[in-house]
Amino acid sequence: MRFKATVLTLYPEMFPGHLSYSLAGKALERGQWQMEPVQIRDFATDKHRSVDDTPAGGGAGMVLKPDVLAAAIDAVSEGDTRPRLLMSPRGKPLTQERVRELAAGEGVIIICGRFEGVDQRVIDARGLEEVCIGDYILSGGEPAALTLLDAVVRILPGVMGNDLSGVHESFEGGLLEHPHYTRPQVWEGRDIPAVLTSGNHKLIDTWRHEQALALTRERRPDLLAETQAVKK
Repeated sequence: MRFKATVLTLYPEMFPGHLSYSLAGKALERGQWQMEPVQIRDFATDKHRSVDDTPAGGGAGMVLKPDVLAAAIDAVSEGDTRPRLLMSPRGKPLTQERVRELAAGEGVIIICGRFEGVDQRVIDARGLEEVCIGDYILSGGEPAALTLLDAVVRILPGVMGNDLSGVHESFEGGLLEHPHYTRPQVWEGRDIPAVLTSGNHKLIDTWRHEQALALTRERRPDLLAETQAVKK
């Protein structure tokens, strides 16, 4: 099964973007996943190829038209069971758990919003899942879509050279990742922690877990609260 990402956007030239480099780019060249950018404007029917209009009820900005966007979605998803994701600041936060669910599937259809947003009727009628990558506003959904795909593609089977790289990371066990060190042994008067060069893997694992726990407690106590809630 090959993972396929279809991205509906007003700026298809932004794809695959940084995903054409490094591990994701090599996997793309090998055919381990596919990228299909689709120009939303191609589905406009008027002579000006209009994709947006003023918001009903007044207000600033413009809104993506439901008829044009629905036509684009329908054209790429007939008989398709892939999740339909709308990158949106009001969506559910993207989590590593959701990333793994997506990576286990056949792919995704991603809609990149622009302007003030998307007509709610097309969101409802086409069953779009709104996804947010953080509590901030971007100029459009394209950077968010690239971020989501970066997270997914890197954990597809065979993309990373060492499969363990995708297991011992921040968020995988409900904790932030422990600190990392490498040679030289001493740098600017700072030593690598002795436990890491002890050869005692049990002690190393314990140290790493304690460090991860301490960092999470300091920087993301909300993650610990979520973990405790799940256990209950």
